[in-house]
Amino acid sequence: MTKEITDTQESREAFADDEIREPKRFKVLLHNDDYTTMDFVIHVLKKVFNKTEGEAVQIMMNVHKNGVGVCGIYTCEVAETKVILVRNLARKEGFPLKCTMQEV
Repeated sequence: MTKEITDTQESREAFADDEIREPKRFKVLLHNDDYTTMDFVIHVLKKVFNKTEGEAVQIMMNVHKNGVGVCGIYTCEVAETKVILVRNLARKEGFPLKCTMQEV
Protein backbone atom coordinates (compact mmCIF):
# COMPACT_ATOMS: atom_id res chain seq x y z
CA MET A 1 0.00 0.00 0.00
CA THR A 2 2.78 2.41 0.90
CA LYS A 3 4.56 1.54 -2.35
CA GLU A 4 1.51 2.54 -4.41
CA ILE A 5 1.32 5.91 -2.73
CA THR A 6 5.04 6.51 -3.31
CA ASP A 7 4.73 5.58 -7.01
CA THR A 8 1.77 7.91 -7.42
CA GLN A 9 3.61 10.74 -5.70
CA GLU A 10 6.67 10.20 -7.91
CA SER A 11 4.45 10.21 -11.00
CA ARG A 12 2.84 13.48 -9.97
CA GLU A 13 6.22 15.07 -9.27
CA ALA A 14 7.58 13.91 -12.64
CA PHE A 15 4.48 15.22 -14.42
CA ALA A 16 4.71 18.55 -12.63
CA ASP A 17 8.28 18.93 -13.90
CA ASP A 18 7.18 18.46 -17.53
CA GLU A 19 6.59 21.68 -19.38
CA ILE A 20 3.18 22.00 -20.94
CA ARG A 21 3.52 24.12 -24.04
CA GLU A 22 0.78 25.80 -25.97
CA PRO A 23 0.80 24.92 -29.67
CA LYS A 24 2.17 27.54 -32.03
CA ARG A 25 -0.51 29.83 -33.40
CA PHE A 26 -0.81 31.18 -36.94
CA LYS A 27 -2.84 34.01 -38.35
CA VAL A 28 -4.53 33.40 -41.68
CA LEU A 29 -4.31 36.40 -43.99
CA LEU A 30 -6.20 37.47 -47.09
CA HIS A 31 -4.42 39.76 -49.55
CA ASN A 32 -6.05 42.37 -51.74
CA ASP A 33 -5.96 42.12 -55.52
CA ASP A 34 -7.62 43.98 -58.38
CA TYR A 35 -9.76 41.08 -59.59
CA THR A 36 -11.40 39.23 -56.70
CA THR A 37 -14.83 40.70 -55.97
CA MET A 38 -15.79 41.99 -52.55
CA ASP A 39 -18.81 39.69 -52.59
CA PHE A 40 -16.59 36.65 -53.13
CA VAL A 41 -14.29 37.66 -50.26
CA ILE A 42 -17.33 38.00 -47.98
CA HIS A 43 -18.56 34.59 -49.15
CA VAL A 44 -15.17 33.01 -48.34
CA LEU A 45 -15.03 34.62 -44.90
CA LYS A 46 -18.50 33.34 -44.04
CA LYS A 47 -18.02 29.85 -45.47
CA VAL A 48 -14.43 29.02 -44.48
CA PHE A 49 -14.00 31.13 -41.35
CA ASN A 50 -17.60 31.04 -40.04
CA LYS A 51 -17.79 34.84 -39.84
CA THR A 52 -21.07 36.68 -39.56
CA GLU A 53 -22.08 39.04 -42.35
CA GLY A 54 -20.92 42.03 -40.30
CA GLU A 55 -17.58 40.46 -39.38
CA ALA A 56 -16.99 39.41 -42.98
CA VAL A 57 -17.70 42.91 -44.31
CA GLN A 58 -15.38 44.45 -41.72
CA ILE A 59 -12.51 42.07 -42.59
CA MET A 60 -13.12 42.51 -46.33
CA MET A 61 -12.93 46.30 -45.99
CA ASN A 62 -9.72 45.96 -44.00
CA VAL A 63 -8.25 43.83 -46.80
CA HIS A 64 -9.44 46.35 -49.39
CA LYS A 65 -8.09 49.43 -47.59
CA ASN A 66 -4.87 48.03 -46.10
CA GLY A 67 -3.94 45.38 -48.65
CA VAL A 68 -4.16 42.55 -46.14
CA GLY A 69 -6.51 41.40 -43.39
CA VAL A 70 -6.52 38.79 -40.64
CA CYS A 71 -9.24 36.15 -40.95
CA GLY A 72 -8.42 34.43 -37.68
CA ILE A 73 -5.73 32.82 -35.54
CA TYR A 74 -5.46 29.03 -35.43
CA THR A 75 -3.14 26.14 -34.73
CA CYS A 76 -0.85 25.24 -37.62
CA GLU A 77 -2.94 22.38 -38.99
CA VAL A 78 -6.19 24.32 -38.88
CA ALA A 79 -4.56 27.37 -40.49
CA GLU A 80 -3.08 25.22 -43.28
CA THR A 81 -6.45 23.64 -43.95
CA LYS A 82 -8.20 27.01 -44.15
CA VAL A 83 -5.54 28.40 -46.53
CA ILE A 84 -6.02 25.38 -48.82
CA LEU A 85 -9.81 25.73 -48.70
CA VAL A 86 -9.64 29.43 -49.64
CA ARG A 87 -7.21 28.77 -52.48
CA ASN A 88 -9.36 25.96 -53.85
CA LEU A 89 -12.55 28.04 -53.68
CA ALA A 90 -10.84 30.98 -55.39
CA ARG A 91 -9.36 28.79 -58.12
CA LYS A 92 -12.72 27.11 -58.73
CA GLU A 93 -14.36 30.54 -59.20
CA GLY A 94 -11.49 31.91 -61.30
CA PHE A 95 -10.22 34.45 -58.77
CA PRO A 96 -6.53 35.06 -57.92
CA LEU A 97 -7.29 35.58 -54.21
CA LYS A 98 -4.12 35.12 -52.19
CA CYS A 99 -4.38 33.53 -48.76
CA THR A 100 -1.36 32.96 -46.52
CA MET A 101 -0.53 32.11 -42.93
CA GLN A 102 1.99 33.70 -40.60
CA GLU A 103 3.20 32.59 -37.19
CA VAL A 104 1.97 34.83 -34.39
